[in-house]
Amino acid sequence: MNTQSNTVPESSSDSQAITPAAMPATQPMYWSVRREVWENRSIYVVPLIVAAVQVFGFAISTIGLADRRRAVLLLDPAHQRAAIELPYDLAAMMMIFTVFIVGVFYCLDALHGERRDRSILFWKSLPVSDLTTVLSKVTIPLVVLPLVSFAITVCVQLIMLLETSVVLIFHGMSPATTWANVPFFQSWLVLLYGLVALALWHAPIYGWLLLVSGWARRATFLWAVLPVIAIQIFEKITFGTSYFGSFVKHRLFGFAPDAFDFQGRSHPTISSLAQLTPERYLSSPSLWIGLLFAAAFLAAAVRLRRYRGPL
Repeated sequence: MNTQSNTVPESSSDSQAITPAAMPATQPMYWSVRREVWENRSIYVVPLIVAAVQVFGFAISTIGLADRRRAVLLLDPAHQRAAIELPYDLAAMMMIFTVFIVGVFYCLDALHGERRDRSILFWKSLPVSDLTTVLSKVTIPLVVLPLVSFAITVCVQLIMLLETSVVLIFHGMSPATTWANVPFFQSWLVLLYGLVALALWHAPIYGWLLLVSGWARRATFLWAVLPVIAIQIFEKITFGTSYFGSFVKHRLFGFAPDAFDFQGRSHPTISSLAQLTPERYLSSPSLWIGLLFAAAFLAAAVRLRRYRGPL
């Protein structure tokens, strides 16, 4: 007589091997970007320092603000707006310039730094592809820094508005003169649009810097800049032309004519959202040629990271 087993047969569902949940495709990218922000505090520390200097400097400039505002209100409406809006525009332009410089030096060190301190050996041991790593690094100047710039600029302008209002009220004047001449919400929309347009326009610059960062053994800044200078000198000596120099200048500053309708060179201001021309900008051949170069530079940077070891 067979003895009945006391063990309970496992069900088919229990007998199946328990497999870990599949990792979402975007999760490695998300954590890679967070890693870059954690490890590179200059991404937000430098803009915050510049913002603090702007706020402090503007606070000092409010001395005598009431008298200057009375003089400005005697001007015609166009000059009133230009004079009152100028400090806020300068704050935005300084922040844009700051994050561009931060982006340049970040890209120059992004791939070179992990090779220099040999942390590339650790990061390569993780289940994160070289493509994801490089894309997370280029996300910093293309996405994170523009957002940081926008958020800090809005905060700085609000603090400047508060300082102005307090001073004007203290001198018996209405702060409404500032609101009437500075369309803040419109300016912020223009700023956000301009930051996005500028980031896309500078994409090949950041791609080139990342490529140099992954290739050069030392002096990444010189390796990034010297070829550009050498080509310009060679062209000037050999052919007597400056086409390459004009191309570099256009890549640095040439996005605005396609992205905005300035209504003539003598009036480089944005007074209406109708002057934003995203359809003309997105149909610009220069933009797409630049993005193709950026893609080529990034593909080369991915390949370099795959086969290059620590320094």
